[in-house]
Amino acid sequence: MALISLKSLGVTMSAPLFSKLDLTIGGGDRLGIVAANGRGKSTLLKCLTGAMEPTSGDITRTRGLRVGHVEQSVAPALLSHTFHQVVADALQPEQADSEVWRVDVVLDSLDVPEPMRERPMQALSGGWQRLALIARVWVTDPDVLLLDEPTNHLDLARISQLETWLNTLPREVPVVIASHDRAFLDATTNRTLFLRPERSPVFALPYSRARQALDDVDASTERKFQRDMKVAQQLRRQAAKLNNIGINSGSDLLTVKTKQLNQRAERLEEAANPAHREKSAGAIKLANRGTHAKVLITLDDVAVETPDGTLLFRTGERHICQGDRIVLLGRNGVGKSRFVTLIRNAIVEPDTVRNVKVTPSTVLGYSDQALSGISGDDTPLGLVSRRYDVGEQRARSLLAGAGVVIEMQEKKIGVLSGGQKARLMMLALRLANPNFYLLDEPTNHLDIDGQEALEAELLAHQASCLLASHDRSFIRAIGNRFWLIEKRRLIEVEDPEDFFRSVAEAEG
Repeated sequence: MALISLKSLGVTMSAPLFSKLDLTIGGGDRLGIVAANGRGKSTLLKCLTGAMEPTSGDITRTRGLRVGHVEQSVAPALLSHTFHQVVADALQPEQADSEVWRVDVVLDSLDVPEPMRERPMQALSGGWQRLALIARVWVTDPDVLLLDEPTNHLDLARISQLETWLNTLPREVPVVIASHDRAFLDATTNRTLFLRPERSPVFALPYSRARQALDDVDASTERKFQRDMKVAQQLRRQAAKLNNIGINSGSDLLTVKTKQLNQRAERLEEAANPAHREKSAGAIKLANRGTHAKVLITLDDVAVETPDGTLLFRTGERHICQGDRIVLLGRNGVGKSRFVTLIRNAIVEPDTVRNVKVTPSTVLGYSDQALSGISGDDTPLGLVSRRYDVGEQRARSLLAGAGVVIEMQEKKIGVLSGGQKARLMMLALRLANPNFYLLDEPTNHLDIDGQEALEAELLAHQASCLLASHDRSFIRAIGNRFWLIEKRRLIEVEDPEDFFRSVAEAEG
């Protein structure tokens, strides 16, 4: 039974986000929504809740339907509340006393530790805040659950926990997930909607299989388009020949035939549908200046410690060589980010980090989770033109190509969207022209096209890199070496799959 039905739905801002969208959502549905940054995923979810009116088309909901919507950000008013209060406040006033037990049931189902429940939201990590928002919606017992980028800020353990939780929800409650996390979509969905300005296709498949089906449809559409256009050209050439003969001979029959051929060509051209071309949110291009050195960094049993000197792990004897794409694996808190920072310091300030030897020809390209390399108070134009001495016109052209449009180039970086900031950071990395990339959660804020572009660039340039990531699809695509931090030691493993399984089993 359909709980929500969309008929010819469309939303237009400065341009169409989507149009003529027909969709039903009912019991058993686990629907993934996929689109580039800023292309309508959050807007569609708001339309489903009734919080936003579409530009065209109709939405029908069953009478009394309760729609639970988990948004991306925490409302400022909730930051001073404790985890438990945030969830409890979602109950109706008449339920606040008699049914507060439901809060603990939901928090237990999400494995929220007792001490965490009494901490204020502003003191929680982004990942725990995300789980609080999910619990806040689920405690209201919704008939439909909508999740907007639910894995943002979650580590692998929490992502695995969320997958397990979603997969044990009652099947009669449909779940709609807008996400850029390919592995998460594969694990939690059975339908996929590719949101497009025109003709948004839906497949009864999880993301990866749906993406292959979409590519096949697009390829078939493009082949048919090319065939139709070729036939139309042939008809017009025939018409032109007949027209010349008709003029010379004065034949009315040939004139009529010419008109018919041109009309057939026009009908073909009007009906021909070119394959969808995704409008880029901004190109991601990297560089690799190369080096003659085989070994870039040597680690001589380095001790990685907390700021107060507590040992997190030791590296043993390790080498980072040209062409290595090393992925750091490990649970939250084992020291991955501390290790990335240590390597950065060793490169930026040679001979200052004990037991780390860096080849002098190593040139660093560095990005951390917070994108701290691009100051929020600077402007994109100022950053690029001053730091890389490329001149204003060249800087504007580079920024436009990276998805920072003219009207945003002189605004503060802090007002850019997450996707724009991520692409600006990638442009900064490219202009640094490094031969070694050090990346901490580089796919944060990137849409799927951006993630795939980053993967392609790292592979195409045979870039040497060390990276930490919670993105399983990215890890699988990029890594050719895997370093696991476990039991206070750094060990090399063949692939990441055993680690992924151990995290899932521990959270299952």
